[in-house]
Amino acid sequence: MAPERETTRERTASGATAATRPRTPRLDQPRPPRHRFLPEWDPEAFGRLSEKIARFLGTGRFIVWMTVVIIVWVVWNIAAPQHLRFDTYPFIFLTLVLSLQASYAAPLILLAQNRQDDRDRVNLEQDRKQNERSIADTEYLTREIAALRLGLGEVATRDWMRSEMQDLVKELEHRRRHDGHVVFPAERPERSPGRDTDDR
Repeated sequence: MAPERETTRERTASGATAATRPRTPRLDQPRPPRHRFLPEWDPEAFGRLSEKIARFLGTGRFIVWMTVVIIVWVVWNIAAPQHLRFDTYPFIFLTLVLSLQASYAAPLILLAQNRQDDRDRVNLEQDRKQNERSIADTEYLTREIAALRLGLGEVATRDWMRSEMQDLVKELEHRRRHDGHVVFPAERPERSPGRDTDDR
């Protein structure tokens, strides 16, 4: 009796339905988003914001506004009535604000520089590939032009044929004058026997 119970247990385990089967994540479907405790942000949007801030920090307008704020701050805390002053002479709060502004400005500037370096690296890579393609095209055209020059060197041109024919005519004229022979058949004085002498 005991072996029969074991076989039924095995059958039940092997023939489990979809409802009792443990659910495993499928590979053809995206995972559901997990809850995160840290805030999420778009790195591209944050990078663009950092570039805008870094670009503003490097302008003369920022320097003028910062100078105006510091002068107003100092004059207010020196000339204002005692109960309205919020930062007395050593200006510790002003120092804290400026150091806080510098501590945030430095990483933002570095982030903007890193993004600019990435763009420059991509542009440099594209320029390098373009230069390689241009060099390859130039070398190919140079080889083709050299092959055409070699081919044209072996081709008889019209001027060359004309000059050769003129040299041959001169040579034949020279032989005619020196030897007294009729070289050209068209210049022979006798006429063919079957022709009428009056026919011209």
